[in-house]
Amino acid sequence: MKKLSARRRHPLAALVVLLFALAVTGGLYAAFAPADKAQADDTAQSLAIKEGKKLFAVGCASCHGTGGQGTSDGPSLVGVGAAAVDFQVGTGRMPAQQPGAQVPRKKNIYTNAQIDQLEAYVASLGAGPTVPEKAQYSPDGADIGKGGELFRTNCAQCHNFTGKGGALTDGKYAPTLEGVDPKHIYEAMETGPQNMPSFGDGSLSQQNKKDIIAYLDAVNGDESESQGGLDLGGLGPVSEGLFGYIFGLGSLVAVAIWVAARTTKAKKS
Repeated sequence: MKKLSARRRHPLAALVVLLFALAVTGGLYAAFAPADKAQADDTAQSLAIKEGKKLFAVGCASCHGTGGQGTSDGPSLVGVGAAAVDFQVGTGRMPAQQPGAQVPRKKNIYTNAQIDQLEAYVASLGAGPTVPEKAQYSPDGADIGKGGELFRTNCAQCHNFTGKGGALTDGKYAPTLEGVDPKHIYEAMETGPQNMPSFGDGSLSQQNKKDIIAYLDAVNGDESESQGGLDLGGLGPVSEGLFGYIFGLGSLVAVAIWVAARTTKAKKS
């Protein structure tokens, strides 16, 4: 008997097998690879929170409490968000040297990595404003004129119309904004540090904040010019009034003395 010839496979059979194998492989990757990445991210975040908690216990807990709940020496940090930490620690205001009406800006004592860890820990205590991306505070695409209008309406009462700062009550003051990192200005508007009110997106949109930062960069930049001549420090009516009082009144006194002296000589002659 003749052997039965082997049954021929359909020409598409190999293609079907190949597609099935690819589908299984892709399914396995989709099932396990994202999980591995998410697990790695969670592990890194957990480590950052753990290290941040250690830093917090050493440099912050004495005033803000071991769990950030606040004490009589410092407010609660629950819900202030990573942006508040980045501003306060990044500008050297925290940890504070001593309690007072105003915590001054000073040299920062933490590295960027340590600040990130502190941010992660405080953010874990409660949701709050996040650290802004560069695109949010970059002057690119901003309306400087609109920013000036917004600044004069919302900020100039304390910071002066060019951001030079000014005195407040009970030993408090609005610091100068000249030379301040744009990111920190954005964070200050978001979080409202110390005596400053917070301007969330409901009161000042992200574009509004961007416009204000662009305005400050323009008026305090190296290339800015005072259209009125000598700006007297840009402090407004205080310096201008003092200038007028000293030189104006002094000139009037000098003229009066000169006139009196001339009158006396005329009478004698």
